[in-house]
Amino acid sequence: MVDFGALGALGFGAAAIGNLYRATTEENAAETIRAAWTAGIRYFDTAPHYGFGLSEKRLGLTLPQIDPGEISILSTKVGRRLDPVLPDTDLGTLRQGFVTPEPVESAFDYSYDSVMRSYDASRQRLRRERIDILYAHDIGRFTHGEDHPRLFREFMDGGYRAMRELRDGGAVGAIGLGVNEYAVCEEVLAEGELDVVLLAGRYTLLEQDSLATFLPLCGRRDVKIVLGGPYNSGILAKGVRRGGDLYYNYEPAPQTIIDRVGAIENICAEHGVPIAAAALQFPLAHPQVVSVIPGMSNPRQVTEAVRLMRIDIAPALWSDLKDRGLIRADAPVPRPAHVTP
Repeated sequence: MVDFGALGALGFGAAAIGNLYRATTEENAAETIRAAWTAGIRYFDTAPHYGFGLSEKRLGLTLPQIDPGEISILSTKVGRRLDPVLPDTDLGTLRQGFVTPEPVESAFDYSYDSVMRSYDASRQRLRRERIDILYAHDIGRFTHGEDHPRLFREFMDGGYRAMRELRDGGAVGAIGLGVNEYAVCEEVLAEGELDVVLLAGRYTLLEQDSLATFLPLCGRRDVKIVLGGPYNSGILAKGVRRGGDLYYNYEPAPQTIIDRVGAIENICAEHGVPIAAAALQFPLAHPQVVSVIPGMSNPRQVTEAVRLMRIDIAPALWSDLKDRGLIRADAPVPRPAHVTP
């Protein structure tokens, strides 16, 4: 079993140290992991897809040095196998969002055998005998479109069964989904059990539709939520006042989103609060949300995330957001106290 209270309010999303969108050095990756540990962060989330094994390898090199007792909580994912690239593949180019020297690429595979092989390969890269949390990666219609019904069945009949066996046998402490949508989580919960969902971007300062059905379902079934993508692809990290490229949901932000973020940012400014601080702290007020894991690509981002989490936010800010219809009236809001990792 996993003590979800031990994850801490702030976790470490390790996609960036897998060379997400741009390459980073081994030294920077190690320094970033060390900075997170020094700051008190004890939950680290990765996946084979992140740099095609590179993120897991980098955690596997550094974490044993700073955490020989393995008190950190480590999660990774299944649902993608790593296949060799074609001989003429240029490993210096952007591939599936990563610039990585690993001579493999990921392909979706939710079968029983693939999940078991993926789990074993992740343990080797992470240099751990046991993985605390195992997520199924990117199942759902958001990613797979019309192919979702076939892959969902493959997962429930194969990969999910493998994950249950791993958890029930004690090889992993908890199982769940790592997804960008909550509809598929409701589908899975209609047929099986989950301990936790890593939900990216679907319960944030910008959107709370999951309050209607999904989060109440999690409350009834005691499913914990780890909130990934708290900045909705970056637009809540810097706001819109400074201009520049604005992204939402991995794409250029539409004007309706830009306008809404601008209105939220204006209220935050009225209260002297960075919009990024409100974005990090808001999800944690929901009783099912146990941790928020922004991506961190360098030690400075670690330090900044910790600082933002510790900013006191007056209740009036949340009241103003509700009064102006910018967050749902039924959304739980943080209490006026310091939030620490």
